[in-house]
Amino acid sequence: MLTTRATADGHFSDRERKWWAGLFVIAAVWNFAGAVPGFLDTSAMFAREFGRDLTDPVMVIIYRGAWGTALLYGLGFLIVARNPERHTGVVLMGGLGKAFFAFHLLYMYLNDWTSDFALVVIAGDAVFVVLFLAYFASVRRHGHTLL
Repeated sequence: MLTTRATADGHFSDRERKWWAGLFVIAAVWNFAGAVPGFLDTSAMFAREFGRDLTDPVMVIIYRGAWGTALLYGLGFLIVARNPERHTGVVLMGGLGKAFFAFHLLYMYLNDWTSDFALVVIAGDAVFVVLFLAYFASVRRHGHTLL
């Protein structure tokens, strides 16, 4: 993990800022990798994730909306990448979204409601949750509040 010390004024060092910015760019790309195909070809993404067809038009719109939310989280992570010290609230919302989604998807997987593809999504989101917790620890170490 990143072990740089706080600067005298409480801000991230350049190295630390670049590391966190890179993390949030990667988080955005991760979200876009699911959100773009999920939003544009909702039924195909549903079939890949759950191993069944999505035919109910109401559920298509609901599932597409979930991917729209993931797309917005990705845009939020790009905003954070521009200034990681400033946008902690976006990270908190995105991190909670990832944690809740991973938890619920794991529940569905354990009940055989999803395909094995769900494990990729669960693992990826879990890794980001852990890294976001490290980010919050770093923010606190630098004397900033989380919100």
